[in-house]
Amino acid sequence: MPDNAAAKALETHRRLLAYYGEPDLKERRDPLSELVVTILSQNTADVNTARAYRSLRERFATWEEVLEAPVGALEDAIRTAGLANTKAPRIHRILEDLHRERGSLDLDFLDAMSTEEARDYLMALHGVGPKTAACVLLFSLHKPALPVDTHVHRVSLRVGLVPPRTTPEKTQQLLEGMLPPALYYPFHLNVIRHGRTLCTAARPRCRECPLATVCDYAAASASCAL
Repeated sequence: MPDNAAAKALETHRRLLAYYGEPDLKERRDPLSELVVTILSQNTADVNTARAYRSLRERFATWEEVLEAPVGALEDAIRTAGLANTKAPRIHRILEDLHRERGSLDLDFLDAMSTEEARDYLMALHGVGPKTAACVLLFSLHKPALPVDTHVHRVSLRVGLVPPRTTPEKTQQLLEGMLPPALYYPFHLNVIRHGRTLCTAARPRCRECPLATVCDYAAASASCAL
């Protein structure tokens, strides 16, 4: 990306950091647990993710028990996360593949891999895409990866950090090239917070936004005129 895009990304980070502060560190889980939590979190609220994961771990003490259980029992355990009939088979398939390939149910071995090797391994698992892999890399393994969820994607497009119609996958690649790896963690979390509070999908609150004077969307939208 051109230098001005990197400068804009850094300015976005600086302004969000000044507005929201340094984000709290998320609970660090082992990589397999983080992978399951991330799958549960898809298309649902954080509170539902937490409830579903708590229900799962209360019902099954180990991942071996999850693997041995019928998929229907797993669906019942995670139902509060929504889309249980999709997420349960996906989780079960990953556990099956891990057990068949490695004879154990953990992903701790990823820690010894390079970021790209670990990313490639995760994305070869059933139903694991770039965002899910990046969440495991960043939050569990503390490797340099910048997950792009719906909020990060929307804010990046509106501000103009990436060209219009850039896909989430390409947005992730571009953002990782713009920012120093040390900033991936706070940038990701603060952009998510921004997307949930001010830069919402409907009726963004541009007049209150700390990014308004550097945002392409605010500059072009009559409703966001300052």
